[in-house]
Formats: sequence, C-alpha cells, structure tokens
Amino acid sequence: MTTVAEVALPTEDFALGATFERHPDLELRVKSVVGEGPLQAMPLVWLSNVDQNSIESALDDDPTVDDFVRLLEDPEAEEWLYRIEYSDAVSGVCNCVFEHEGTILDAQVSSGRWTLRLLFPRRDLLSTAVSNIEEMDVAVDIRRMVEAGRNADLEATAALTDAQEEAITEAYRQGYYDVPREISLEELSDELDISHQALSERLRRANKVLAGEQMDDAPGEPASD
Repeated sequence: MTTVAEVALPTEDFALGATFERHPDLELRVKSVVGEGPLQAMPLVWLSNVDQNSIESALDDDPTVDDFVRLLEDPEAEEWLYRIEYSDAVSGVCNCVFEHEGTILDAQVSSGRWTLRLLFPRRDLLSTAVSNIEEMDVAVDIRRMVEAGRNADLEATAALTDAQEEAITEAYRQGYYDVPREISLEELSDELDISHQALSERLRRANKVLAGEQMDDAPGEPASD
C-alpha cells in the first residue's frame, strides 16, 4: 500500500545546520522540492528574518553548502530567494529516499529540525530507506505514517515557523484580532522586539498558512450569495 510518512531530521544531521546554529531566528521557506533523483532536492529557498550579508556569510561557512546563488529579493519583506547546491552528505540522505522509489512531497524547517513529507509505493521501502539514512549517523524521527489511499490530498499539512507561531499566538492572546482591537500592531511589535514591518509580514504569512489549511479542509461546495 502506498504510504505517506512525515519524518523529522535535526538540521545538524542534514542540511544548513551550521547556518541555523549561527542564526537561530533565520526563517526558511522551501520554494521548490525536486521530488525524485538524480537532481538535488530543495534547490530553491526563501530566507528571511536575518540581514542578507549575515545570511550569505553563514552559507559561505556552512559545510553542507557547496555553492549558492541569490536569484531574487523582496525588499519590502526583507526576504531573499537562493538556489543552493548542497554537499554530498545532504544528497546522500535524499538519494536514500530516491533509491527506494520514494518521493519528497514537501520540506520545512522549524525548531532546529527538518520535516520531510515522503511518499513510498510500499511501507517496506520506507522502512529500508529510513534504516539506510540512520546508517549514515542521521537521527530519523518518524512522526506520522498513513496509507495515501485514505486521503486524496496525500495528507498535505500546513506548518508555522516558530516565529510565526509566537507572533500569531501573542496577537490573539493580547486582543489584536478582537473588535475593537485591544492592542495595535505597533504596540505588539514593541513587545515582541521586532519591527512593525517584520511583524506585519510575519502575521500575514501565518494567516495565509492557516487560511490555506482551512480551505483544504472545507467541503468542495460552490459559494452562494
């Protein structure tokens, strides 16, 4: 039976561990995932919440990064899109998935851990792939496994970064979403010790993730006036 699994890998065992160790507040969004070999997985990523020079200095020194190129920037959001070429160690983990007929559906980073959503045509292939990854001294935590046939969207899930979760939790707790509002965006940004613009963008992204999750869960019925 086709199986979808959500597995977690520590950043220090997989990719960009040194970068996140130097800048724990760095936010990463994977723009594209190459699901099957031989191409490198996760080549395009948006990086934010740390200034550009510090990001690039950390990438230069990260042993899991062989090369990187800055492709785009969003000055308003202070976010930069990079194409990253990873080291053989990172490619080796991904190849363990590909060599056992696995597909990488999604990749995210939060709390110092990569979370990969993987699809395998059989559960035994997943088991073998995980065993091979562990033989590379990479800690693998299988958080969830489901039979793909039970869910048409392959168990797609939304996840907030730690920074987004903190922002939206504080905004809700302090009445930012109340009518009328109990706290302004400026007051909330002061309490969280981040800029007004950064908080606004962080809340926007968090709201988009949560709204998308609700849309995916909603019945497929046309809207009526």
